[in-house]
Amino acid sequence: MTEAAAPEHAAPVLRLRGIGRRFGGLHAVRDVDLDVAHGERRAILGPNGAGKTTLFNVISGDFRPTSGTIEFLGQDVTALSASARAKLGMGRTYQQSRLFGGLSLEDNLYLATLGVQGGHFRPVAAPRRDRELRNRARGLAGMVGLRGRDDTLVSSLSHGEQRQLEVAMAHAVNPTLMMLDEPASGLSRGERVALTELLLELDPNITLILIEHDMDVALRVAERVTMMHDGRVIVEGTPDEIRANETVHALYLGQGHEGA
Repeated sequence: MTEAAAPEHAAPVLRLRGIGRRFGGLHAVRDVDLDVAHGERRAILGPNGAGKTTLFNVISGDFRPTSGTIEFLGQDVTALSASARAKLGMGRTYQQSRLFGGLSLEDNLYLATLGVQGGHFRPVAAPRRDRELRNRARGLAGMVGLRGRDDTLVSSLSHGEQRQLEVAMAHAVNPTLMMLDEPASGLSRGERVALTELLLELDPNITLILIEHDMDVALRVAERVTMMHDGRVIVEGTPDEIRANETVHALYLGQGHEGA
């Protein structure tokens, strides 16, 4: 975030206060407070079961919180649906792919773009509008390094290319906030490098939050890091502060990341 942008966007893009989520007697997320500034790159880290994806689902509207409030762009969105939040500018990806494998790359992007026009999918758009949406779909493909693959069936894309496509689909909502859930999961080393470069080149006006187990990706992309354990936030800081934190090492990083 640049100094020039800071005064205009003094209020956080996302503000959580006292967020909790229970599943029966299980407290998956407890008392989470979080402020994410305009244009910030934030990583949410923690071991398996820490509550990271549940927190994402609460922020995006897939789950309702059992306690607390969510503000997005200064508006209380706690009671809004996931589709309503998407229309306001929240885009996200999921751990498990939600792509249409039997359709082409362009068709996936076309449907993602069409889906936020009027809040629902429609089988046919007016010819001029259809051309505009198709052009936007091709532009999104080029943005994530998939130019020229428009007619390729998604099922035949590599895992890394599918992750790139998911980023493009999250971008289709013209997001103010983009949330990526383990985007580097299952990628080869070369694919992780390509994904990292893609995330570093995102529009600086888009606020980015990512959950990521690959520390090389997370700590290179992020400006600030939130560490979770047992559903709670236990540490926040810069990547350097997280690398040096003994609690983080004990819970998650291990000795292999010293000096990383």
